[in-house]
Amino acid sequence: MPDSKKFFENLSGAGKSIGVLTSGGDAQGMNAAVRAVVRMGIYVGAKVYFIHEGYQGMVDGGDNIKEATWESVSSMLQLGGTVIGSARCKEFRTHDGRLRAALNLVQLGITNLCVIGGDGSLTGANLFREEWSGLLEELVQSGQIDEQAVETHSVLHIVGMVGSIDNDFCGTDMTIGTDSALHRIIEVVDAIMTTAQSHQRTFVLEVMGRHCGYLALVSALACGADWVLIPEMPPEDGWEEQMCQKLSENRADKKRLNIIIVAEGALDSHNRSITTDYVKDLVVRCLGFDTRVTILGHVQRGGTPSAFDRILASRMGVEAVLALLEASPDTPACVLSLRGNQAIRLPLMECVQMTQEVQKAMDEKNFEEAVKLRGRSFENNLNTYKLLSYRKPDSEVPKSPYNVAVLNVGAPAAGMNAAVRSAVRVGITEGHTMFAVHDGFEGFSKGQITEIKWGDVGGWTGQGGSLLGTKRTLPAKYLNKIAEQIRIHNIGALLVIGGFEAYLGLLELLAARSKHPELCVPMVMVPSTVSNNIPGSDLSIGADTALNAITNTCDRIKQSASGTKRRVFIIETMGGYCGYLATVGALAAGADAAYIYEEPFSIRDLQTNVEHLTEKMKTSIQRGLVLRNENSNENFTTDFIYQLYSEEGKGVFDCRKNVLGHMQQGGAPSPFDRNFGTKIAAKAMQWISKKLKEFYIEEEGRVFANTEDSACLLGMRRRALVFQPVTQLKEETDFEHRIPKEQWWLKLRPLMKILAKYKTSYDVSDSGQLEHVAGLRTRDENDIEKECEEE
Repeated sequence: MPDSKKFFENLSGAGKSIGVLTSGGDAQGMNAAVRAVVRMGIYVGAKVYFIHEGYQGMVDGGDNIKEATWESVSSMLQLGGTVIGSARCKEFRTHDGRLRAALNLVQLGITNLCVIGGDGSLTGANLFREEWSGLLEELVQSGQIDEQAVETHSVLHIVGMVGSIDNDFCGTDMTIGTDSALHRIIEVVDAIMTTAQSHQRTFVLEVMGRHCGYLALVSALACGADWVLIPEMPPEDGWEEQMCQKLSENRADKKRLNIIIVAEGALDSHNRSITTDYVKDLVVRCLGFDTRVTILGHVQRGGTPSAFDRILASRMGVEAVLALLEASPDTPACVLSLRGNQAIRLPLMECVQMTQEVQKAMDEKNFEEAVKLRGRSFENNLNTYKLLSYRKPDSEVPKSPYNVAVLNVGAPAAGMNAAVRSAVRVGITEGHTMFAVHDGFEGFSKGQITEIKWGDVGGWTGQGGSLLGTKRTLPAKYLNKIAEQIRIHNIGALLVIGGFEAYLGLLELLAARSKHPELCVPMVMVPSTVSNNIPGSDLSIGADTALNAITNTCDRIKQSASGTKRRVFIIETMGGYCGYLATVGALAAGADAAYIYEEPFSIRDLQTNVEHLTEKMKTSIQRGLVLRNENSNENFTTDFIYQLYSEEGKGVFDCRKNVLGHMQQGGAPSPFDRNFGTKIAAKAMQWISKKLKEFYIEEEGRVFANTEDSACLLGMRRRALVFQPVTQLKEETDFEHRIPKEQWWLKLRPLMKILAKYKTSYDVSDSGQLEHVAGLRTRDENDIEKECEEE
């Protein structure tokens, strides 16, 4: 870390011109990236130009390159596709085309380019940068520009953002558009499942992705598909019989439908293409099942971007402008990437090279290598899918003497059921007997405990709420009864999936170990709450679904104001004292302000916001959106803020208020929450298996765990999933307000303010270091990996 903090106020864009273009296939979230580049660019004093129709517009020049204003990117955030247009351009591939493009840029003084596209677009941009000085020389010789222009515009700086629904670019966990495409796929699969169930049908679905199986793999994980075919894992010879056998076993298990997902680039081990029709004919011929094919096609590219994509693109857009301001003549072209929840910069050509290596490995049939090169995220998804989808025959399952109980605690959160399903299936695969505890700790004390089998959790991934039942009750008053139930059912380990109550509950069980030796068993908690207020984890299951609910509602509310004009909406979000939903929701919905407990505000701040909105009403954007976290201030209630705004805005704007309430807890889980729940619970279960062996006392024939590290919370920390003893997390917790003392997302608040045109301070000490790709993992990450292995 740098010793001195670095603030972006010290970076000035005065005298600089930035061109922004979208190129290649469109992807949801591109507009959010364009909006962020334009607003951040203008904010730092630079001129920003739209380059319409991608490279084609750069080559053609003229009206295709227009200066952008603050207002010109208003209302772009919620639109899919790309408003400034994208085109495949053959001319830019020629030297002559690039020469014309260089002339058009120099004439407008543009020497900073922000390119949003796939690997082809980014490779083209890098070639353009390398040729830049040569192109300018040619333009001088032909008399189209003078020597002065060459001196002033001697270097072209390039920053790339990857916009592609395929998620096929190495170096980033997620590309802009991938999450939204998964939303489209899952919406369709959820809808198809209801009709398939009615008629006991089999559906074969084809999803996009070109030569990358990411969309197919993750959607198969997220909907619990029976079979998936992806280019990175060609099925072995004889797969047809295996697949048909699995489908008929599932039907015999009383499952009324089958879902098979085929990636458009799927191949068999002899490099022959596997089509949906081939799979359909196979099922009909071998099993006689009523089978239908659905090709999702361009539906996956369309629609509004998800909350995740809007936040990702907004963060990347702001970071892109910072990277351009900091670039020196010898800075290589960089691409912005996401690792865990961190935005990092990587050399563009290292990533492109790695992406090409994947294709090379696949052409050489070195599929293991291809999967590794795709990155950790892809590898984890594939391993989790293999773990959960194939039920081993009883003869192959190791016999384990342990019973493991799973329970939900706290308020329901979307994705809890996906986590339970994953835990149950991994536990059964490891040979344990799995028990489901209904209605949290209260149900535990009453003995509401039943064995849960592989088939019992079928179809659980897409269900919202908590199917096991959940309560906020803490275990302290039931300790005797809970200890008794653990003894009766011989429970050797506990997996608790829940929110802040689950964390408090685990601490209470831990404290009672001295009185109740039955509680000396390994326990692990998986954070699951819409509030995202659990210490030890940057994210919790359910928060993404709640964010999407907030974002979609805000979109509708904003739209309702487009007719009436001059209207400001005050919207109250959930979260207890944690301002995560209000802040990140405000960033995703393009709000003007978000009031939260973590950032105290006074009547003067409210006054400033009203004045800011009054100024805004004089522009062409005549509406306002203000989010307020439910417990942000006990006196400045939602009603108070609504009345204040109504009074102060008289004659300028009128006000409406909206309390979103429990709609934030309901609904089908988003693809992110299904996937996150599935992966994190599988990892928790593998930890339990390891601890059971570690703490098993042969002589007594029982498990006895009484160390700090036998009661852990599994959380997402920066770039990795980490097990942390709950006792160690006490220091990090503000128990009175039920929030962690330090929260990473507070760094996103200045971003929200900048994009809403507020003067603010923004600490950019974290950004700016160009990392390198070492076998795809950045060097930092390889060190972390080694440390974890040594532990």
